[in-house]
Amino acid sequence: MKKTIALMTACMVMAGTMTACNPIKEAFNDVNNKVSYFYTPPENAVSRDQVTQGFKMEAAEEYDGYYMPPNTMPNYSVEEYNSITENRFLSAAENPLSTFSVDVDTASYSNIRRMIRNNQMVDPDAVRIEEMINYFSYDYPAPTGDVPFSVNTELYECPWNTENELLLVGLQAEEIDLSDRKPMNIVFLIDVSGSMMDVNKLPLVQKAFAMLSENLNKNDRISIVTYAGAEEIVLQGAYGNEYAKITDCIYSLTAGGSTAGAAGINCAYELAEEYFIEGGNNRVILATDGDLNVGISSEEDLKRLIEKKRENGVNLSVLGFGTGNLKDDRLEALADNGNGNYAYIDSLLEARKVLVKEMGGTLFTVAKDVKIQAEFDPEYVESYRLIGYENRVLANEDFENDQVDAGEIGAGHSVTALYELVLTDKAKEGERILNVALRYKEPDGTKSKLVEYPVNAANSEAMPENLAFAAAVAEFGMLLRDSEYAGSASYQQIRNLLDKTDMENEYRQEFSELVNIALD
Repeated sequence: MKKTIALMTACMVMAGTMTACNPIKEAFNDVNNKVSYFYTPPENAVSRDQVTQGFKMEAAEEYDGYYMPPNTMPNYSVEEYNSITENRFLSAAENPLSTFSVDVDTASYSNIRRMIRNNQMVDPDAVRIEEMINYFSYDYPAPTGDVPFSVNTELYECPWNTENELLLVGLQAEEIDLSDRKPMNIVFLIDVSGSMMDVNKLPLVQKAFAMLSENLNKNDRISIVTYAGAEEIVLQGAYGNEYAKITDCIYSLTAGGSTAGAAGINCAYELAEEYFIEGGNNRVILATDGDLNVGISSEEDLKRLIEKKRENGVNLSVLGFGTGNLKDDRLEALADNGNGNYAYIDSLLEARKVLVKEMGGTLFTVAKDVKIQAEFDPEYVESYRLIGYENRVLANEDFENDQVDAGEIGAGHSVTALYELVLTDKAKEGERILNVALRYKEPDGTKSKLVEYPVNAANSEAMPENLAFAAAVAEFGMLLRDSEYAGSASYQQIRNLLDKTDMENEYRQEFSELVNIALD
């Protein structure tokens, strides 16, 4: 717990005696670090003020300004999130270009789901709308030709502001046949520090990696590195069909000690390089709550370390675990700069989704450094707003700069982005109102390729299903963030949008349940 942060509490003292101290969550920002913190006072805590007003507690222990019975663990949360400033409307005449990197991370959605199910207040900075939208699959056509993904656009009236239009840009990556996939060289990098003791941390990590190990074969190589006070090589270069050997090592792990994260990362990359498979999938998979309190721990230092390591052809995927101590900002930075993806695992079902059902998307890259640039025609578009992707926005000149890093797309992944548009009176059905350009590199390439697609004004009689569902998820995110751009958004309106879509998918049904919780 950072001692420099001022804490606020709400406890009632009446007639010189204390009523029950109601545990509340107070949000506040560390402006310098751009990190949000949430703190829950322990249920049996008594503030200093209450002590001075006559409350007595024998053998009380002090914790950050509170007094509690001895041997009582404080119920507090020091989760960290990068602050988000929402994208605003921009004039198409003054800013005709909008450029951003694609994002296939899904951590935000599963993390928010955890908060809602646990009846917790949702930190607005935990809400990354693009990750919520991209958690789900969409009915986009498979790619054809040489481009490894299809590009699809849909345009219709914006549900929360009917005077505006809502534009969807959707990418669908090609699937791969996992029975004939490239061999994998994977290093499991597992945090076994003291903060990983909880049942939803190391025990869940072990079960998740055991599930992934069931899908390995004799052509794969597996290593396991753990880190706490120091890094340790638990398994080195085992063959993928040695399931019992791999899982015995996984389930032998125990948690304890501080977190030497940087040393573990360096060791994992060294092993990945030692067993490097030319033309194969070489990857480090980090499982942690992100509490790197020994060695390199700042977001910028971690970013510099991973930027150096990615040049050797080894990608990094990051899996976040646990509650109360999640360092979301650091984990996102690691994945973004390691040419990988970031998922938050809150259950075995989520572990199966990420590591088994979507194994191709999680572990096999089909296009890297993927950038999107929309060029709006000011004659037809007055202004526009990119919904989400705040930490993925690029300078317009970066679009053609192949030295600038961008997002990766895995096999079978879909990527969806939404723009809210204010059209001019000149915009008519069938008229080209903007152009969407994309740049991408082959997985082993160094030079980007360009593809372009025109977008015409809407002529649909009904809202397309892909757009309706993506709009429902975006609207949910805007309500959770208390967005100033939410307009007439409501949970009932989200329900109405879902009624227009195919809800047979189990993950969409689960989203509907979250909406019902909020609606109630």
